[in-house]
Amino acid sequence: MQRTINRTGSPGDGRTGDGVPPATSGQREFPFERRHFDFIAGMIYQLAGIHLAAHKVEMVYSRLARRLRDLNLRDFDAYCALLESDAAAREVNFLVNALTTNLTSFFRESHHFEHLAQVVLPGVRQRQAGQSRPRLRIWSAGCSSGQEPYTIAMVVASTLGADIRRWDARILATDIDTNMVETAKRGIYAADHATGIPVPLRDRYAHRQRGPGGDPAIMMDDELKRLITFKPLNLLEPWPMKGPFDAIFCRNVLIYFDRAGRTHVIENFARLLSQDGYLFLGHSESLYGVSNSFQQAGPTIYRRL
Repeated sequence: MQRTINRTGSPGDGRTGDGVPPATSGQREFPFERRHFDFIAGMIYQLAGIHLAAHKVEMVYSRLARRLRDLNLRDFDAYCALLESDAAAREVNFLVNALTTNLTSFFRESHHFEHLAQVVLPGVRQRQAGQSRPRLRIWSAGCSSGQEPYTIAMVVASTLGADIRRWDARILATDIDTNMVETAKRGIYAADHATGIPVPLRDRYAHRQRGPGGDPAIMMDDELKRLITFKPLNLLEPWPMKGPFDAIFCRNVLIYFDRAGRTHVIENFARLLSQDGYLFLGHSESLYGVSNSFQQAGPTIYRRL
């Protein structure tokens, strides 16, 4: 897989923030220069649409220096050469996983889940009234290690109650980081991650056990796992799903894309959402100047027009 990314960088391309060159440090195990950072920033932009600003230099170096040790590479020139080689396919996947930030928690931005329970689900129930098998589709786009889709599943299961047995209810959970997708599928988390789950839901859906190292852990209930399908997906590549979705959660993902990438993703969301479908964004994200396909329905909650 031959790639044609300029290792010398592209001044003013906006991919490395304010243009401040990464500092070289005699304290570093491997010399890491501006050309290395620009090459890696260019590649991650091409692969995932993610902008690496100049202040991310130390993060990039620390995450990839470990990889150089694992591969017994002498320097970053050798690593960049590997990324350009025909044998790069596996390494490119590791690069995306290593440089993708995964920060999440159960019931993060809880007003979104209140809106899901109090507005979205009653609306779907009303529209599906009279159907022998009502249909519900929700997408967690950028699901990270899985706390978001499991939170959605807890809200869906507890809101629909015993009636859920007659529903065709499905939650799709996707992420570009294949390691995170596998973690999410397992549904096992450190016990202290459960503190954000309301006690009645924690008692019902989070089962205590011991983690791989013997530490206290929780495992998500099988009822939740049956609702969720986990898949790897790059939002800037073609999407296999057809929808329509009643709600899409894409929180704290758009901040890593440029304007064109954000517009591309948002318009595709609009295409896949049902009439009166809802889009949930992260606390620092907005559709202002990005899309006219939605109207605001609450803090970082948008309804498709």
